Amino acid sequence: YTDPNNSEAAFSSKADEDWMPVDLYIGGAEHAVLHLLYARFWHQVMFDLGYTKHPEPFQKLVHQGMILGTDGEKMSKSRGNVINPDDIVDVQGADALRMYEMFMGPLEAVKPWQTSQVSGVVRFQKKVYNVVTSAVENNVQEMSQETTKILHKTMKKVTEDMEGMSFNTAISAMMVLTNHLQSLDGQVPVEAAEKLALMVSPIAPHLGEECWSLLGNKESLAYAPWVEYDEELCVDNTVKMGVQVNGKVRGQIEIPKDADQELAMAEAMKESRVEAQLDGKDIKKIIFVPGRILNIVAK
Repeated sequence: YTDPNNSEAAFSSKADEDWMPVDLYIGGAEHAVLHLLYARFWHQVMFDLGYTKHPEPFQKLVHQGMILGTDGEKMSKSRGNVINPDDIVDVQGADALRMYEMFMGPLEAVKPWQTSQVSGVVRFQKKVYNVVTSAVENNVQEMSQETTKILHKTMKKVTEDMEGMSFNTAISAMMVLTNHLQSLDGQVPVEAAEKLALMVSPIAPHLGEECWSLLGNKESLAYAPWVEYDEELCVDNTVKMGVQVNGKVRGQIEIPKDADQELAMAEAMKESRVEAQLDGKDIKKIIFVPGRILNIVAK
């Protein structure tokens, strides 16, 4: 396969250098004693004979989990639990099928198919489309600090999850971003919509291309660079902490990550429920764990 038209040798040294070893081999566990075993055996024969300089044919191996029938059993015609993907594509679309498979759970896990749950990713796809059309209609160029931070956190999460093949959590992160953009009452920044279209495209390529085109791009997003995030924007400068009075949560405050006990107490006293619980009582002890909890003991 590396050099199929070479009539002089099995393959040239340049083809061996350019194409081998394979970056990633994905196959079910049943491949271990079938294709994987034979491919590795014959590759090592060629290595011993000096045809290739690579001792191994694959750099990384991942065993994908099997998708079971709705009854939790392995799909088979005899059980009558086979799901025909063409039926899903006909009704919900190829993107919905592809995204649901990625969203079912970790790639390596064994998972039962649930056709009724495909509608969940269809709703998400519609949200993405609506968010993008809002961006096109209103042409908002400015982006709030809150939206900027959520966008960069999402780009970081999706990038890392894609590289780690944690597709289900990448989709979850995009769902959070989409819900936030939807809450902006149509004032969706164009930049955020473009980044979302790029991120969703590996999992829902038809949706990604449609959104990219709506945003005024003439060329396929396949030629666009992947999203880039700013690490500093992915770090929270503030934290939300629960405020307890005698061990029971009575409020919540948001303070800088490096805030000391004095500032935390000042913010806590602004909470009406906390103030009411402390009315007429003496503060005996303050338990403060920076960034985590503030507990006021009073009698």
